[in-house]
Amino acid sequence: MAGFFLLGLLMGVLMVGSVISAKFDELFQSNWALDHITYEGEVLKLKLDNYSGAGFQSKSKYLFGKVSIQIKLVEGDSAGTVTAFYMSSDGPNHNEFDFEFLGNTTGEPYLVQTNIYVNGGGNREQRMNLWFDPTTDFHTYSLLWNQHQVVFIIDETPIRVHSNMEHKGIPFPKDQAMGVYSSIWNADDWATQGGRVKTDWTHAPFVATYRGFEIDACECPVTMAATEKCSSNGDKRYWWDEPTLSELSLHQSHQLLWVRANHMVYDYCSDTARFPATPEECLHHRH
Repeated sequence: MAGFFLLGLLMGVLMVGSVISAKFDELFQSNWALDHITYEGEVLKLKLDNYSGAGFQSKSKYLFGKVSIQIKLVEGDSAGTVTAFYMSSDGPNHNEFDFEFLGNTTGEPYLVQTNIYVNGGGNREQRMNLWFDPTTDFHTYSLLWNQHQVVFIIDETPIRVHSNMEHKGIPFPKDQAMGVYSSIWNADDWATQGGRVKTDWTHAPFVATYRGFEIDACECPVTMAATEKCSSNGDKRYWWDEPTLSELSLHQSHQLLWVRANHMVYDYCSDTARFPATPEECLHHRH
């Protein structure tokens, strides 16, 4: 087992490339409730109370690469709250990749919900319980994105892959530059046990803590021809175009299968009540 995790660490280093770590205000800015954000040294905190949540966004937009943030989630009874880390483009036909951490009552596993929007259409939710307590220490949450796949990663373990299947006539998000965002808000109409458990404001403020802001991606103003600018054409800076990153390695595929087998609690591809006809990408997806 030790060898398994050592190999995973080595593969993770290969997957990261040349990471650029920066202070929060070099990459990000507040976009919601500045008075509910504190920044001390290398640590930033977002606060939710019964007046407001809070959020921040990247100063630039990007097309392809890898973004990572270390987060320590809300401790104790966090039922009704959602802490989100995501990438999104603008407009009604936007693309979006979501991590949403769903609050719970004390002692229950934390659930992470992922979702993918392509050309404004979402409804691709998956939910997993985490195999660690995300409230006691920082863990690294990452999105790797290139022309071949979108990979959701926790501590260098892939938990979800969305592959480019344009050859099957299925749209893939590859031509809209995206910002990087995070926020905390009250969602007790749906977040915990389908909205049956409401936010207990006697536990407020609810605090999510951040550090380790890393973006190694192609910075791309929305006005530019994004795909052309951010394709490598042999430029080694664009490491995400390397053929080895066009799909998961064998080890990463095994990691993904382990996560899905042991921790997945909901997959839209299997929800016949919502989707009597299986979504087309589910028919072709290998994961």
